[in-house]
Amino acid sequence: MPDQADRFEENVPGKYYVTKVCIGCALCSAIAPDNFMENADEELAVGNSYVYKQPENEAEALLCEEAMEVCPADAICNNGDMSHS
Repeated sequence: MPDQADRFEENVPGKYYVTKVCIGCALCSAIAPDNFMENADEELAVGNSYVYKQPENEAEALLCEEAMEVCPADAICNNGDMSHS
């Protein structure tokens, strides 16, 4: 599993983050659109998603967990840091 050093800079600080193994499938933003967003930077060779908002309630947290579980690249991580969520 990638570590925090491999996370995209676009991720907001907090418990969840997307790492650089992301393949840009956008499944996470389909599951949890309030928390994940696709990077639209056209200068990137490969698109990626990132966490633009940490979950603010249990429902959002559950969707983030679901996105993490189904991510085909295992690019979504949960560092257990509850101080920013």
